[in-house]
Amino acid sequence: MASSTWLISSFFKFSFPTRASQIHCQCNTNSNSSSRGIQRRWVEAFDQSLASPERFTVASYNILADRNASQHTDLYVNVPSRYINWNRRQKILSEELFEWNPDIICLQEVDMYVELSNILVKAGYAGSYKRRTGDTSDGCAMFWKADKFRLLDGESIQYKNIGLRDNVAQLLVFEMSGSDSRRLLVGNIHVLYNPNRGEVKLGQIRFLSSKAQSLSEKWGNAPVILAGDFNSTPESGIYKFLSTSELNIKLYDRKQLSGQKRCRPAQVLGEKKETVGPFSSLDGLLDFWTDEEVKTATGDSECHLAVHPLKLNSSYATVNGSASTRGLNGEPLATSYHSKFLGTVDYLWYSEGIVPTRVLDTVSISDLLREGGLPCKKVGSDHLALLSEFSFSVAHNKSTDITAAAASPRVDIE
Repeated sequence: MASSTWLISSFFKFSFPTRASQIHCQCNTNSNSSSRGIQRRWVEAFDQSLASPERFTVASYNILADRNASQHTDLYVNVPSRYINWNRRQKILSEELFEWNPDIICLQEVDMYVELSNILVKAGYAGSYKRRTGDTSDGCAMFWKADKFRLLDGESIQYKNIGLRDNVAQLLVFEMSGSDSRRLLVGNIHVLYNPNRGEVKLGQIRFLSSKAQSLSEKWGNAPVILAGDFNSTPESGIYKFLSTSELNIKLYDRKQLSGQKRCRPAQVLGEKKETVGPFSSLDGLLDFWTDEEVKTATGDSECHLAVHPLKLNSSYATVNGSASTRGLNGEPLATSYHSKFLGTVDYLWYSEGIVPTRVLDTVSISDLLREGGLPCKKVGSDHLALLSEFSFSVAHNKSTDITAAAASPRVDIE
């Protein structure tokens, strides 16, 4: 079962933060003073007919754990060592976040939570952290502007408790200040990396979606955003599962389900990527799946259809970008780049009730290649942050009032 413990740092309520908008203005001035390096721009949604005036921004960012950067130096052979140094990366990461000024921040690979929280609390954020189990030292963290959102409820998922490895996820429910009960559920996940374990990836996402649906219903069918590093490409079966709410796993080889194996830089630059889709011949294909693997993926060893209850769209696929930065399905061409990977694995998914009004576009492959790899001068991680501005849909019914017991959640402090 998922853990019901979710952590709120107790010192947040006693801080006297500097307003994030002040830091935002300062960082914008500094970043625009240089024309070199990675440059990103906001792209507006063409159709905003369903957008209301109530808007907020959400960031998703795998910030590269310091321990991972130190232990996997083979991934950064083309990156100057000074760009890998945590003290420098922490400064760059902070500058990136303050420049964009998101209302809600979802971070993955966080192993310096106290240091980051000390910085973000001074900018007016509150935060929650869930560390992975096992011998790893990183986890997922979520921060939100305390003057814009009130935390109503939350749940942390510890996948080890249900036999799905040491990964974790977070689900938090917010109410927007001064918005007459506009509620929002935000999920944050770092899906298992291992490309060969497609069944575990499916199981983790399926469980997260189910928990998100239940928590959303508890709070008047609050709209859902699922952010994170899903360790799956836009051409993969797992992407299809997220975007269509179902996947017939017997049409796929579980070791190819995530699409990661086709994203080595040499493959991406030298060959046309093809969709990892249904096989042309189904004879013997189920030999790739044991009963236990089928059960992990779908929840039932006799059922080959994996389903999840949410109807999700990707904010980047919805808001059209430049042909130089987007693939055929509208997703970024790359959100991560190092010596052994060049492709997209990060997403901001959203449900009915909200619509994306703009996104911070990524960069072209040629711009990434000029850097030689990530991190670089202006990017503090081997991933690019995703940012989307959302609006509550004018067609979405406002959330109903919840009973006093639910409206006054317990805040556990570990």
